[in-house]
Amino acid sequence: MDTMNTTNTALIQIRNLQKRYGEFTALHDINLDIAEGEVVVVLGPSGSGKSTLIRCINLLEDYQQGEVRVDGQPVIRGRSLALVRAEVGMVFQSFNLFPHLTALRNVALGPLRVRGMSRRHADERAAALLAKVGLAEHAHKLPSQLSGGQQQRVAIARALAMEPKVLLFDEPTSALDPEMVGEVLDVMQILARSGVTMVIVTHEMGFARRVADRVIFMESGRVVEQGRPEEFFTAPREARTKAFLQAIHH
Repeated sequence: MDTMNTTNTALIQIRNLQKRYGEFTALHDINLDIAEGEVVVVLGPSGSGKSTLIRCINLLEDYQQGEVRVDGQPVIRGRSLALVRAEVGMVFQSFNLFPHLTALRNVALGPLRVRGMSRRHADERAAALLAKVGLAEHAHKLPSQLSGGQQQRVAIARALAMEPKVLLFDEPTSALDPEMVGEVLDVMQILARSGVTMVIVTHEMGFARRVADRVIFMESGRVVEQGRPEEFFTAPREARTKAFLQAIHH
């Protein structure tokens, strides 16, 4: 059931992935393929393994069994890990910006240090990306001078600056005040339409319905159901999926 969309050209391939914390199994035998340009939204109750799953894709979490490949490269400890991480952008709940650097410097840092870009080129690129996320006029402000929504948009621009093959979002709006959620989701929606491969853990159902090519529902460390958003939200097949969706709508 959970090997839908299996092709040899998948950008992300996850095979028999198991993750344990001591006696507790957080992920049970996950098999997933994510195609280039696909937008996949991962839903599920708290503690279902959603964040653990995406953190295994760039080895922010070690796993005990199975295999993860990004663009054919195995994601394992060692010299190749930095290369894989350069291809996998990550946007967290908390923005993780350097507080002493301006928005522009935060965005330019990765290309300078990891990609070896010239400072002028990195700055030009950072300015263009800040404009793309609607923050051109805030380029020279420090994170403390920006709202939460603006900081999260800087974090998205920073992830994009590395020209990653895939962007992972770990509940990017859950730490924001409600009135700031929309501005971050709007930027993510523009990205989704531009052909960027995205894997998004979120509780924002309306957003999932609008932007996802595929919705994956997890519970207790397993993929319970997956499908296109219109089918998933209007005619879920599994009882656990139905119960989850009903609980959210009440």
